[in-house]
Amino acid sequence: MPYLTPKALRDTATVFSREITPELRSPISIIFAMGQPLLFLVLFGSMLVGTDPNLGIAAGAGDGDVWQWFVPGILVMMCLMGPLSAGHGMLAELNGGQMERFLATPISRTAIVLGRTGKDTVTLLAQAALLTIIAIPLGMDLHVPGALAAMALLILLATGLSAFSYALAIASRPSGNLFWIVTQMLIFPIMLLSGILLPVDAGPRWLSAIAAINPITYIVDAARTLFAGDFLNTSVAAGITAAVAIAIIGMTLSTRAMKRGL
Repeated sequence: MPYLTPKALRDTATVFSREITPELRSPISIIFAMGQPLLFLVLFGSMLVGTDPNLGIAAGAGDGDVWQWFVPGILVMMCLMGPLSAGHGMLAELNGGQMERFLATPISRTAIVLGRTGKDTVTLLAQAALLTIIAIPLGMDLHVPGALAAMALLILLATGLSAFSYALAIASRPSGNLFWIVTQMLIFPIMLLSGILLPVDAGPRWLSAIAAINPITYIVDAARTLFAGDFLNTSVAAGITAAVAIAIIGMTLSTRAMKRGL
């Protein structure tokens, strides 16, 4: 496999180091980037505690179970708002000429995709861990093995969305209009139609029908099931399948765009 050759691994590590260094020098930026999900967690999540169980949120459950329902959805939201927007940085480098100078080196273009998506994934995991820790004093009963399994699911999703974002950035240069149109048109409809904030089942049937073709819906359901410690639920398999499909499609589009479009 070409991705696993020593040179490919070295190139990927080089790109990853280049991308992660600014984050390590200014780690506070990681916290600022999670400002909106944090507000949703503290404000919106607190309003869900003690809500009418007829809403479909952990019906008849205690407050801790409500947080186990809500926190995984916020983590998936972070995937949509972070990795899916990662191509903005590459678009700036493409238009500014930095990427052309970087491509003059012997580093493979596939390694560029792997290294950058790796950086995006590590950043997301750091943010997800911080947000999960913050949710504990708010009342969430943390199931550690389930939370770790959900983080692995997030890695697959973040990898695919980040790679797709880079492919979109390459296709939309130099203006970047296509990038912003697609990402802004995708993020909020996908977020709302996946039941991240409120259960889709509480809405009309046509809304549930649309949500059923949204792959993020299955990933959100799987993350919630894992956070509750239920590893054998069928929703977990569906979520993993959706996340793997997104990762494969995103990486395929991104590597092809990187090889053909630059």
